[in-house]
Amino acid sequence: MSTTLYSGGLLFDGEGDLQENYAVLVEGDSIIDVAPVEKYADYKGKRVDTTDATLMPGIADCHVHLVYKGEANPQASVDGANPGEITLRVLENAQTSLKSGITAVRDCGGRDYLEFPVRDACNSGRFLGPSIMASGKIICMTGGHGNKNGRVADGCNEVVKAVREQVHAGSDLIKIMATGGVMTPGVNPEDAHYSADEMAAGVHEAKRFHKSSASHAQGAEGIMNAVNAGITSIEHGIFMDQQCLDAMLERGTYLVPTLAAVKNIIMNKDNGIPDYVVEKSLRVFDRHQESFTMFYKAGGKIAMGTDAGTPFNLHGKNALELAYMVECGMSPLDSLRSATSVGHACMQYEDRGQIKKALKPIY
Repeated sequence: MSTTLYSGGLLFDGEGDLQENYAVLVEGDSIIDVAPVEKYADYKGKRVDTTDATLMPGIADCHVHLVYKGEANPQASVDGANPGEITLRVLENAQTSLKSGITAVRDCGGRDYLEFPVRDACNSGRFLGPSIMASGKIICMTGGHGNKNGRVADGCNEVVKAVREQVHAGSDLIKIMATGGVMTPGVNPEDAHYSADEMAAGVHEAKRFHKSSASHAQGAEGIMNAVNAGITSIEHGIFMDQQCLDAMLERGTYLVPTLAAVKNIIMNKDNGIPDYVVEKSLRVFDRHQESFTMFYKAGGKIAMGTDAGTPFNLHGKNALELAYMVECGMSPLDSLRSATSVGHACMQYEDRGQIKKALKPIY
């Protein structure tokens, strides 16, 4: 198999600092060497000149909704839509993301498993697209955040059954709603929804079947319930307090902040977004940024995620989240790490998000 040498520009390997005068040798889809460029002064094979550019791993977005396109009212946009049309939306959004450098996405809630055939087609190479992990139906309490399309379950036994249904359907991870949220009318983002016991039952069942887990968790009590249950990642974490932070650090829980979600709602608040969504977004905006900064300064594990598909939060513009994190005090290199090595680790893609000699795939 022929090899290709990438050299000339900067190298970001996903973990360390930017490096100069390094070359990366690739054979097929595997990296076989990363070395000072002088080692390949006499290389006669195919070369790719990266002068004035930076060679880096692909970006992972750990929180997207591929069934939505960032409409002012995403829920209304799919209500009554033909299942075939929704499936085409999923493929279009996935491919749009790939074109902008997003090579892996974690879909954190779809519609009737219509995203699963697209996931399988992209992951198998049948269609061009990013690597996709999909949670299937979100699991929520009666009247809870996302109840219109989620799997409603109350009590430990019913939550366990709901997890088993997602596993049986082919979900890659389990998404459990620990609190209220911004996009559902009549619920308070600060309120804990599932009890500690219900949350523990759901996460335990996910682990029993070797599934990672994610929890929409905005209020402090709900965050604690999810973290104590052993959740893989906290999504949003808006009202995190010191107790939550300490518990997340102790357990190594990831934070997927999705700053883009609230920010895009506020920037487009006069463009047809439902009033209740705007009102709650304005209420939580400052606290969202504060919790992110607090967690970052404490050294917590932050995996990039955007909530792409929510109002005016567009697939293909995912990388704006990097700038939003930097605006909140994260260093530019740490933002890149959150989207490469850390983001891929959160998705259980341990062999991705880095440029290393170890027969690692490029992406």
